Amino acid sequence: MGKIDVRYIVKAGVIAAIYFAVTFLLGSVSYGPIQFRLSEALVVLPMIEPAAIWGVFIGCLLANIGSPFGIIDILGGSFVTLIAAYLTSKAKKFYQAILPPIILNALFVSIWVSYFLKMPYYIVAIDIALSEAIVTGVFGYAVLVAYKRIKDRYSL
Repeated sequence: MGKIDVRYIVKAGVIAAIYFAVTFLLGSVSYGPIQFRLSEALVVLPMIEPAAIWGVFIGCLLANIGSPFGIIDILGGSFVTLIAAYLTSKAKKFYQAILPPIILNALFVSIWVSYFLKMPYYIVAIDIALSEAIVTGVFGYAVLVAYKRIKDRYSL
């Protein structure tokens, strides 16, 4: 049996808690066709922090318990976030890191959001892609810069 990496678990837990808290506190804009989910800025962290893959997945899973779209969003939305986080971890450049969450959320989350809200799929997909691009592109960059500084300063 291998040694448990406590630092990894703590990092994942803190990221999950932040994702959940931000989504929960901004609940009114975290769900729906626009989904200006500020917590999605954390989805770029797997580019430099492997523990963030599980952190954003668990945070999203917990946050989606409050989703008006039920079990499909709890499981489906969280799975989309897990795949996006994994693909982001493979990115070498920032612009590559933001593409998986933008594309995957637009393509897949839009399926059930458009269904439940009785809106055209393409409109919801465009809205989700645009909001995801803003959140990951602007706020995600700020999160990445801040995390690098904290990581370097405290040798995390």
